[in-house]
Amino acid sequence: MAGNSQRRGATRKTGTKKGQVTGSGGRPRRALEGKGPTPPAEMRKGHPATRRAAAAAKRKPAAGPSKPAPRPRGELPETVVGRNPVVEALRAGVPATALYVAGGLASDERVAEAIAGAAERGIPQLDVSRPELDRLTGNAIHQGVALVVPPYQYAHPDDLLGRARDSGRAALIVAVDGVTDPRNLGAIVRSAAAFGAHGVVVPERRSAGMTASAWRTSAGTAARLRVARCTNLVRTLKDYAAQGLMIAGLDADGTTDTDSFELATSPLVLVVGSEGRGLARLTRTVCDVTVSIPMARAVESLNASVAAGVVLAEVARRRRTDRPTT
Repeated sequence: MAGNSQRRGATRKTGTKKGQVTGSGGRPRRALEGKGPTPPAEMRKGHPATRRAAAAAKRKPAAGPSKPAPRPRGELPETVVGRNPVVEALRAGVPATALYVAGGLASDERVAEAIAGAAERGIPQLDVSRPELDRLTGNAIHQGVALVVPPYQYAHPDDLLGRARDSGRAALIVAVDGVTDPRNLGAIVRSAAAFGAHGVVVPERRSAGMTASAWRTSAGTAARLRVARCTNLVRTLKDYAAQGLMIAGLDADGTTDTDSFELATSPLVLVVGSEGRGLARLTRTVCDVTVSIPMARAVESLNASVAAGVVLAEVARRRRTDRPTT
């Protein structure tokens, strides 16, 4: 019995039906160490996320040359649709790269004029099926014709100063602040060209751009008057001021009116605000003067493009009368 007086539990089993059982081998701490943080779901074997990641990898195309970054919104070609709009765009000289005509289209005088106008300007005519034209125009009501207009090539704000210097006349630049209707922008461009401005500046954000609608409203003057685009209008106005230009903002409660607008003959930037809110607060802070238009009390305000035309006409009048006689 003495030989069997070992402590209970002191013996080590060397094998059972379930397999050999071993101890910690003197390394209990190491045996109890954790295995690190739990891996993400897509890295766990058998997890649904892993299967989804593997399926996505199979669908991904093979690596090749990197694609160019997409153009910012507003920089893609525009499509003018509908028989009347297409004819009007061609009459106004809107630049275009292609005229799409649906196959089997019953022609009328507008379609015939569009085809003739495109041919006269060397714009390619492409015959496509109606389903294809639906796709190209985003299912718009195209009436069987569509005109592709390329993105407008904006000038740099400094280019307008260069045009003013080359002209030998006092600089006159129109800046647009918050005008979001492209037709209003087109009308402002038309007035600016009519009254001798050297160019128009529009901000990149929260402003209309030179779309086909703006081109049409400008009646083709956008081809002769440069439109520049700036990242920050207030900064651009400050740069113009540093170059010696006076900044005048149109405002219903202006510090002066057109009757006493003495700065009209100076190198000038005329800032046009939106109909709803007028000039932005920060834009107002960089203006040397704000100008109002005397009107009958029954009328509260004018459309932005109409107001710009009125003041530009007054600026042109003052500059004509201020011109020295020979």
